[in-house]
Amino acid sequence: MLIRIDAESNRPLFEQVASSVRGDILAGRIGPGDRLPTAREVADALEINLHTVLRAYQQLRDEGLIDLRRGRGALVSGSAAPLADLAGDVADLVRRAASLGISSTTLASLVKDTAHER
Repeated sequence: MLIRIDAESNRPLFEQVASSVRGDILAGRIGPGDRLPTAREVADALEINLHTVLRAYQQLRDEGLIDLRRGRGALVSGSAAPLADLAGDVADLVRRAASLGISSTTLASLVKDTAHER
């Protein structure tokens, strides 16, 4: 697993770390039961603060994508499996929105609004 960040990006580093892990789950490169690198390993490899990685891992935990266990580290949770199943549907939706001239920001807002209505 390779966690990627862009130091030139305006996005906070913790969001980039979380997004990278989320992307690996979506792509099926990691799945339920797989162990993530320790926060210290990620922080050292990316030369970022340990608390930045911990914040990313906590965000992923709050989303239900990973389980954090003291002494055992971070594991991809079983509830992450459906995310990989949705990857194709999401890609189709993004392509359709682009063909209609809908920006990714607008599409994200539509998805959030729809989710909040449920």
